[in-house]
Amino acid sequence: MTILDGKKVSNEILEDLKIKFASLDKKAGFAIIWVGNNEASGIYVKNKLKKCEKLGIEGKLYHLEENTKEEEVLELIDKLNNDDSVNGILIQSPLPRHINEVNCFNHVNYKKDVDGFSNISAGNLTLGNPSLISCTPKGIMYLFDYYHLDLEGKNVCLINRSNIVGKPLFNLLIKKNATVTMCHSKTSNLEDFTKKADIVISAVGKPKFITSEMIKDGAIVIDVGISRENGKVIGDVDSEVFEKASYITPVPGGVGPMTIAMIFSNLYEAITKYQNK
Repeated sequence: MTILDGKKVSNEILEDLKIKFASLDKKAGFAIIWVGNNEASGIYVKNKLKKCEKLGIEGKLYHLEENTKEEEVLELIDKLNNDDSVNGILIQSPLPRHINEVNCFNHVNYKKDVDGFSNISAGNLTLGNPSLISCTPKGIMYLFDYYHLDLEGKNVCLINRSNIVGKPLFNLLIKKNATVTMCHSKTSNLEDFTKKADIVISAVGKPKFITSEMIKDGAIVIDVGISRENGKVIGDVDSEVFEKASYITPVPGGVGPMTIAMIFSNLYEAITKYQNK
């Protein structure tokens, strides 16, 4: 069994990006919009700003009050869209309930959409056009490439249908000529699909959801789930699966670090592929 070490790979990516950002004509600008005081969001924002500092990026935090109106958030996005010193815009989710996240994501100029969440980014990906790709799916695909895991002809069981993970990942997998079955909360007899799969990708958010009985010997297992149990961060995959899988991502240290690395990969792409034309 081989561990797909997302922490190691992401560190290599970030070291390479540090050199690339330093070679740009001007310092890259990265804006983070955070509305409210969600504790977990605060930790994520702090970590992203630290990464900006290490990479030589001008990180700008726009921290708005919990009761900020949606119109005010959209006005701020408009301002950042038109600010040439800002190359990437990230909206920290979740947003307060009175604010429509989809409206906010779609208000971001697709050339600065480092999350890859906008309709334009998602549409381009679906149609096979160049686009900034949602970071978690992009990070998973990078791991497949890094470890030379050929997807062509492989049966993939993807357990997630969200706009952020499942749908973009589905499109990326079929581009690699994998045969993909997308499962979800309404799927009957889930084990019938996971047992036949060469690759199982779970983004459910339920601790130990994937057991060893659910996968075949030698399967590749990608754990995207994050839960907390007794103060520890754990994934969807039970520890017994490690003895049965050929390749597997740990939690923590697997997909999570890759997601962060892909945010900054997208920022560099936004500058060099979309904004400098």
